[in-house]
Amino acid sequence: MKRLLVYLKNYRKELILGPLFKLLEAVFELIVPVVMAKIIDNGIAESDSGYIFRMSGLIVLLGICGLCFALTCQYFASKCAYGFGTELREALYKHMNTLSYESIDKIGTSSLVNRLTNDTNTVQNGVNMFIRLATRSPFLIVGAAVMSVTIDAKLAVIFFIAAPLIAAVIFIIMNKTVPMYKDTQKKLDRAALLTRENLDGARVIRAFSRQQEEIERFDNAVDDISKSALAVGKISAVLNPFSFMIMNLGITAVLYFGGIRINSGSLTQGELTAFVNYMTQILLALLVFANLIVIFTKAFASANRISEIFELNPEENSDFSGDNKNNDINNDIIEFKNVSFAYAQAGDSSVKNISFTLKRGQTLGIIGGTGSGKSTLANLIPCFYPATEGEILINGINVNDYDKNYLRRMTGIVPQKAVLFSGTLRENMKWRNENASDGEIISALKTAQAWEFVEKMPDGLDTVISQGGKNLSGGQKQRISIARAMVGNPDILILDDSTSALDYATDLKLRKALETDMPGTTIIMISQRTTSLKDADKIIVMEDGEAAGIGKNDELLESCPVYREIYNSQMNSREGE
Repeated sequence: MKRLLVYLKNYRKELILGPLFKLLEAVFELIVPVVMAKIIDNGIAESDSGYIFRMSGLIVLLGICGLCFALTCQYFASKCAYGFGTELREALYKHMNTLSYESIDKIGTSSLVNRLTNDTNTVQNGVNMFIRLATRSPFLIVGAAVMSVTIDAKLAVIFFIAAPLIAAVIFIIMNKTVPMYKDTQKKLDRAALLTRENLDGARVIRAFSRQQEEIERFDNAVDDISKSALAVGKISAVLNPFSFMIMNLGITAVLYFGGIRINSGSLTQGELTAFVNYMTQILLALLVFANLIVIFTKAFASANRISEIFELNPEENSDFSGDNKNNDINNDIIEFKNVSFAYAQAGDSSVKNISFTLKRGQTLGIIGGTGSGKSTLANLIPCFYPATEGEILINGINVNDYDKNYLRRMTGIVPQKAVLFSGTLRENMKWRNENASDGEIISALKTAQAWEFVEKMPDGLDTVISQGGKNLSGGQKQRISIARAMVGNPDILILDDSTSALDYATDLKLRKALETDMPGTTIIMISQRTTSLKDADKIIVMEDGEAAGIGKNDELLESCPVYREIYNSQMNSREGE
């Protein structure tokens, strides 16, 4: 929680003035029973209607002042809480964008989303309630006890007996319910996870006709929430009856012993009425305090979850922008020196002892079975993950020494899963270069073999892309993703199995266009098709994280059994067609 207090520094004034105005409201609230006592003792007892009206007007004035102070406190509390929440979300989102792939993998995407939304809301609500009620409730309890002592110290003993009893009831109930609240929150997270999965995978669920099974899973999750909430509710329901029982017994004791003291002349009827009011105020304040404990418990738990994100170190970066790089075509642009990499907490390395060099403008093909380390190898080039062993050099400079933003600007990346964002096609195409002209965008679309269908769209580049590009086919999404990576003419273009949805003819056209339109760009192409890689300047055959062979197509057919097996199986398959 302390880690988050820094985001309150711009709201010191609100943190002071908010509770101050709430205390002033509480002061007026404590004065009202005293005024009522005077009305009874001096006005009603003496039949002085003028005094009654004057003092009643004073109560109205106290009420209006209390309302004004309460509204003022609410203004400061809202300004502080929502300002704090806004700054916290901005800082958290900014920090998330600095995290390495390893950190994101460790926490999980769904958990990051929950912490950015639900947990920040909970902490924000905690700040709001702290300003509004955290000082008011204890002040009312202490103030009511002090005021009762000033009226009659002997009768005030009843307060000091009833208040601890009520507090004990609240403590016992809260001790049982707070853990149950946490358990209910986990079950809510489970229901939210199922909802997100079902919405994201709606097509798959319907394809397998699994709607009823998913409905039953969700019903079971909701039933668990209901059972947990009912269990908490049953225990919490005891709070009010027990508290009111103790309060009413206390009031009965006050009336009984107060009546005796009135008969003896030690106490007036008005003072006895004030005692009853103070007893009620203490009870209500204790109940509010109990609710605050629940809110603060949730807020502290959420604050700890948020702090866990801030404690993750940002991705290591350098300020080197590569201004001194050598663009000589004869120089090696990419060099791997005995590179190995293992994911955090993985039992074995995903990439083992890989070494190769690649000159500017050359094409590198990477092929291998599922899980052989192809994508991992490609992800090491833009330093999404730092190599565990060895060195990766771009233009003779270690990738760890580059400014990561610069490194990734010089690298165009098309991931396995084509990802498009809601907005127009033009907006999606400007991700690499926001100043790209329509001519540059159209040129990239033509190279990626996407312009043939884009120009037929009624709105052309202004066509609206739905969330995730669901209004496009798989092949269309892949081609647009490839074109997006080409805008800005990257030095290195990585195609991570991003032509899998393309037919052989379109795949061939794409490779020829890349060779013609981007002669100076070094291309890394990961593919399961040997036909896509046969013209590459160099092919790496991956098997269990190791390079089973490195060379050209003809060389590997002679020297690498793994490549030969893949090649022959695909050729036989095509002949069978």
